[in-house]
Amino acid sequence: MKFTKMHGAGNDYVYVNAFQETLPRDIPRLAVAVSDRHTGVGGDGLILICPSEVADARMRMFNADGSESEMCGNGIRCVAKYIHDHGIARKDELKIETGRGVLTLRLEVADGKVRQVRVDMGEPILEAEKIPTTLSGSRVVDQPLPSIGGDARPAWFDECGLDARMTCVSMGNPHVVLYCRDVARVPLESIGPVLENARIFPRRINVHFVQVHGPDEVTMRTWERGSGITLACGTGACAVCVAGVLTGRSGRALTAHLPGGDLRLEWSQTDNHVYMTGPAVEVFSGEYQA
Repeated sequence: MKFTKMHGAGNDYVYVNAFQETLPRDIPRLAVAVSDRHTGVGGDGLILICPSEVADARMRMFNADGSESEMCGNGIRCVAKYIHDHGIARKDELKIETGRGVLTLRLEVADGKVRQVRVDMGEPILEAEKIPTTLSGSRVVDQPLPSIGGDARPAWFDECGLDARMTCVSMGNPHVVLYCRDVARVPLESIGPVLENARIFPRRINVHFVQVHGPDEVTMRTWERGSGITLACGTGACAVCVAGVLTGRSGRALTAHLPGGDLRLEWSQTDNHVYMTGPAVEVFSGEYQA
């Protein structure tokens, strides 16, 4: 099975052209195997680029644990680059079918190759039951964080200056956003899986800690549902943009600094859609013995 390794702001996946390649029946098992950074290709998951009856292509995204996710913001930019650069559809605007519907992408091309992609991520989903979460209320905006690991306040709350309130947003996949003074001091490797699997999130959730520098600039770190700590999360950055507006911490146009690079976000007042712009990079191609 031929594959291509690509990344968007460091969020790396193994991509397979399902227009051409024959895939094994057990895709979740394949995702786990190829994502392993010691015995496989290595990546945050597996993304299939498939034919579509309603768009230029269909994206299917599997996390490193084999679970299938509805959407991947960094992944869809790389899908667009692959579709253009490998000749599936050489257009400046593409339609890609995803688990949250058909999205429109504008390509920035230089010397015949896609460098950056602007994605219309659609409208954010804010209703609590649609995110989904079992928390009370129509929306979860600055709601108190439930007790973690007992009644005592963990020491790291004070070390990172955590504001123990959370805001939940779905961009087709679920996100919880928390704010603090210093994201570098958040023990993401331990708190990430606790929040991901909390009972209040019946389909698990992506976890983001955010440090605000100003109304148009933040730094964020991410624990992704099914993949763990990643260098970037495109849908998560969109959720952070929306959460910042809902809580009055940041504006509608935002630069998000992630460990793997920067993403530019805008929550448009005109159509209520969130727009994300960021890089797409092809690293190498090879053949995997599936």
